[in-house]
Amino acid sequence: MKISKLLPIWTLFWLSIVNLHAQNAPSPEKIKFVRQGVRRFIFDEKLALPLVSLIPEEIIGMPSMYPAKHHLPTQAEILLKNKQLILQSTQESQTSIWFGGFNPFATYSIELGHLEGNGDVGFEFTNQEKTSQFFIKVQFLNNQIAGVQQKIISQGKTLSEEAITNKGFKKGGVPQKIILQMLGSGLTIFAQSEGQIIPIGQSDFSQYLDLRKKECLNTYQSHLFVSLQSGRIEVNKVSSVLGAGMGLADIRAITYEDGEPMLDQGRLWYTMSIRGRALPHHIQGVFSMNPSLFDLKLEGIVVFDRNDGLLRNEIASHIFYDRKEKLWRGLTTGFSAYANPQEKKQLLAIESTKDPRFGFSIMKATPFGIVGDIEDPHILYDSKAKKWRILTCENQGGYKAVMLESKDWNKNYQKIAGPVSHNSTGTSIQKIGDQRYCFSGSQEREIFIYTYPDLQSVGTLKMDLPPWDDKAGTRVWPNVVQLLDGYPFKYVALMMDRYNYPNLEGPNWTYGAIYLYHGVD
Repeated sequence: MKISKLLPIWTLFWLSIVNLHAQNAPSPEKIKFVRQGVRRFIFDEKLALPLVSLIPEEIIGMPSMYPAKHHLPTQAEILLKNKQLILQSTQESQTSIWFGGFNPFATYSIELGHLEGNGDVGFEFTNQEKTSQFFIKVQFLNNQIAGVQQKIISQGKTLSEEAITNKGFKKGGVPQKIILQMLGSGLTIFAQSEGQIIPIGQSDFSQYLDLRKKECLNTYQSHLFVSLQSGRIEVNKVSSVLGAGMGLADIRAITYEDGEPMLDQGRLWYTMSIRGRALPHHIQGVFSMNPSLFDLKLEGIVVFDRNDGLLRNEIASHIFYDRKEKLWRGLTTGFSAYANPQEKKQLLAIESTKDPRFGFSIMKATPFGIVGDIEDPHILYDSKAKKWRILTCENQGGYKAVMLESKDWNKNYQKIAGPVSHNSTGTSIQKIGDQRYCFSGSQEREIFIYTYPDLQSVGTLKMDLPPWDDKAGTRVWPNVVQLLDGYPFKYVALMMDRYNYPNLEGPNWTYGAIYLYHGVD
């Protein structure tokens, strides 16, 4: 399908149907939202996009398909047997087995069959010349996991060699899977046993080696790394994917330039942050969903290029398709600044000719003068006012919603309304009938509704079973989308909770589960 040809027809159809209801559309505080379902996706294989894998039963010609390098005089024996890759040695050995390229935002996993003896198993990421090497090693001793080590080498010099084991880690038996979630400037590593996934290590490493550099994506390669003092390891599979992590948040509908939600291929499209630990360790994901179902699907991830040699994992983005210019545009929040003390958080204008919804995408990102503790932007073009408007949250004694305006989409914004009196998060602009309203989560156990564009109070959103309780955080993102005629309900909303994944060291912002609501007036 060529979007540029079909979008005007789709738009006219959408508007004609919506306008049938405009006369009788209720004020949004009168709509009742009823919860339909909830899911928390924890390294869900169904919600993953494959990159590379080593599957032992597929291997014919091991030296060609998956070449091995031995680092010590004593070489481990490498076998393919019973659908497993086996490495064994009675003396000290170190072995790297290539299995694919490298992506600093991918999730890597090793499915284990058996460990015995004493040694390490993990990953080596390195350039072709071996002048730069990054090791993550899970230590095992007497059939138990003993800890996690990180080693970074640059130009033949060891920059870091340290334990990155979580303080609450307890030695345990051999896990079924080791999961390494790479997060650009940091990582988190987990052990999975009998369905339970436990964090065992974490690290921030950009001060030693910044894997967000474009040259790392283009030149580094990934290896299974095994060090044996004496022992045996059986591997069922090694793989890397673009995955949904252990929590999703910051849910924003992808739109057209006028704020109309994108209903393409019968699906609504959303940006959500894939949670890793705390800022800046999240990734911008793109998801889709049939609004009559709860079939959330990861479609891709987006990283951002500020023309400084780095690929940045910004989040809290609003992406729209500009039909006039035939470009994908939007705004994102520069949370990657948290990886560098010299950088400042700010909003960034983003743009791409490629459809960024699918696979691994890079959007150009440019500062446009909105610097400071500002986040969660939503942008649209108001054809009546002939102005671009941004609803966003600015920290003024707590995050508060403000409305900005400019004749240009990416410069010269001035504040025209706000700040509101209530705490604000996940600010968005959506139509009910033919009238726009502003929605905002808060710390006050309410989702607030304001007039557009002057941010006068309208009321609060009515929900049964809201995505919080007496103990959980309530700064959720309301995502109210008005649907075409033909659905059994007029409105759909996706929200998240703020329950953190257990046993991660702080700060821990790994929320949340995804909640589906249907609204009927």
